[in-house]
Amino acid sequence: MSKDMCQLRLVNPGITTNLDKIHEWRQYQSEMENQTIVYMLSLAGLSDLPHLQLPLFLVFLLIYLITLTGNLLILLLIFTDSHLHTPMYFFLGTLASMDLCSSSVTVPRMLFDLLRDTRFISLPACITQFYFFIFFALSEVSVLAVMSYDRYIAICHPLHYMQIMSWKVCVVLVLIVFVFSAVCSLVHTLFLTKLTFCRSEALQSFFCDLPQLLQISCSDTFINVLLIFLLGIMFGLGILTVTFLPYIAILTTILKISSKHTRSKAFSTCSSHLTVVFIFYTTILFNYFHSSVNGHFTEDKVSSVFYTILVPFLNPLIYSLRNQELKISLRKTLQRLQIKKLQ
Repeated sequence: MSKDMCQLRLVNPGITTNLDKIHEWRQYQSEMENQTIVYMLSLAGLSDLPHLQLPLFLVFLLIYLITLTGNLLILLLIFTDSHLHTPMYFFLGTLASMDLCSSSVTVPRMLFDLLRDTRFISLPACITQFYFFIFFALSEVSVLAVMSYDRYIAICHPLHYMQIMSWKVCVVLVLIVFVFSAVCSLVHTLFLTKLTFCRSEALQSFFCDLPQLLQISCSDTFINVLLIFLLGIMFGLGILTVTFLPYIAILTTILKISSKHTRSKAFSTCSSHLTVVFIFYTTILFNYFHSSVNGHFTEDKVSSVFYTILVPFLNPLIYSLRNQELKISLRKTLQRLQIKKLQ
């Protein structure tokens, strides 16, 4: 501290706080000037152990191929079978499309990184990957909420189902989902571009996700963390309410159904949807509201693997195994193919 500043303290002790703040700000500026801004980020990947790289590559390549095949098969069955041209399968087809896109945003890059020693990604590419990942993740969450509403109308108001869930309403609902997801993703991405990255630490993930990006930023991330909580509470609670609240009325109505066959069919449809919702929500909430605590990198990677890779992989399996109409449609399609081969 200079002699003049000491004299000012003696003359007017009230300015001590201001002088300390100026001194701290100058120290912060000098520290920032000494740091080098990074435009290439390093990804930690799934594992640093060389002997695990090839087995992990083969396992996740197989999972990715099954994910593509399963979701494409669902889309093919919905497009080709006229019996599946209903609002429920329209939303299921939308969900399958989201699974295809969300897994393709992260998995190909992860597989590529498993085959090399250094895992670098440019900052613009990282931010672009994050935007599309968060867009498809929000779209999937919103579509699951719309599917809950669709099941509520189908089970609780079956006589008015086709009037309420007309094709125009279905298309409008999906468009609202896409616009909402695009706006929320854009807000997060714009505030992410304001941050600077000047640490040499590796991004503790196999793709560019927001919690891990905030951990290695040398800027003030208060606004970004605040956005996660505000948007998570405002929109997240709204989507959660739309997703789970209809099931109170649905379960009440199902228990009143006298026909055992109709009741089991309704339970089967709802249980598959609830299973998908539970897996997706538990893993994504764990990652976004838990990653602020340091030293939990392994747990974060496991939860990231679940909602980026395993959920899109499990969705077609859960819906196809528990949905009789899809199984019948698949059986008919295979029979038609066999007949064509014999001819």
